[in-house]
Amino acid sequence: MNGQEVVTSPSRNTKPVASDANHFILTFENNRLANELFGQFDQNLKLLEQRLNIDARARGNSVAISGDVVATNQARRALDSLYARLQSGGSVELSDVEGAIRMAAAADDQLTLPTLERKSRLTMAQISTRKKTIVARTPTQDAYMRALERSELVFGVGPAGTGKTYLAVAQAAQLLERGAVDRIILSRPAVEAGERLGFLPGDMKEKVDPYLRPLYDALYDMIPGDKVERAITAGVIEIAPLAFMRGRTLANAAVILDEAQNTTSMQMKMFLTRLGENARMIVTGDPSQVDLPRGVKSGLVEALQVLKGVEGVSFVHFKDVDVVRHPLVGRIVKAYDAQYVERAEPVATAKGEAESPDEQA
Repeated sequence: MNGQEVVTSPSRNTKPVASDANHFILTFENNRLANELFGQFDQNLKLLEQRLNIDARARGNSVAISGDVVATNQARRALDSLYARLQSGGSVELSDVEGAIRMAAAADDQLTLPTLERKSRLTMAQISTRKKTIVARTPTQDAYMRALERSELVFGVGPAGTGKTYLAVAQAAQLLERGAVDRIILSRPAVEAGERLGFLPGDMKEKVDPYLRPLYDALYDMIPGDKVERAITAGVIEIAPLAFMRGRTLANAAVILDEAQNTTSMQMKMFLTRLGENARMIVTGDPSQVDLPRGVKSGLVEALQVLKGVEGVSFVHFKDVDVVRHPLVGRIVKAYDAQYVERAEPVATAKGEAESPDEQA
């Protein structure tokens, strides 16, 4: 198998010159989009080289790729999906390249039989709002986004930086724009992360705003700022402190509970039973970052155990490999997790059983 292969985009028409799977040339018909795809000073191609240990050299609107057969095919799929994004009017940043590489690698795991044939185009889940389109950057994000679309109650659990809250707000904004729901309700337990802020001035909204700032940031990314302000004023977007949710029935709404690891068992049960007709509920949290008083069990940890197997409830567990912030964040999470596991020892219960570290939270 010696030679080259030319692949012409956008239609993925393949014009094989020969059949060496370790070396081929991809040619993109639109020169401007090809330049955006390769990145300034070919930075996107350089990232492909680093992550996949291949050689990628741009020549005009073409790129010659050589290396290991698996890695080169992953590079092909990543570039193909990124070029399709550019064709649809999107943009490509380094973080998008990272995500395309992860998804291309995951596509290999979906094959039932080994093959050297070209894989089909990557189909990554996406959330589209009037202001922004978000494409899954990891297989877990892909599963999370699909769960958000089909399930009425979704738990997104895992470390910081994996996109749990951001994607939840994006889904809520998408549902609102579609008319699938009439309002968005944002909630979060007002628990300080190891600090005591004391008295906060202002009305209820001003008092809880500091706790809900990450949700606001995501909202402004999805919806124009002036529309966010008008929606809040009109009650279409509601800020509802968890303590004030009792007695309500939340119908025709997308409801998000963030930082759920800081709910008590009673608070979590109270919140989940607010679910009304035609409502979607999304619960996000990280069981490793519980800020509750010592000895108080996390409502999120309990819910993950109690609701396991309940029809209509989806659980998506993120890991350190799903971190999509700075690459260093993933390594930090991994280091802390390793230290946590190393220090944690089973604690005997009254029945002689052992509790896991999460159960002690």
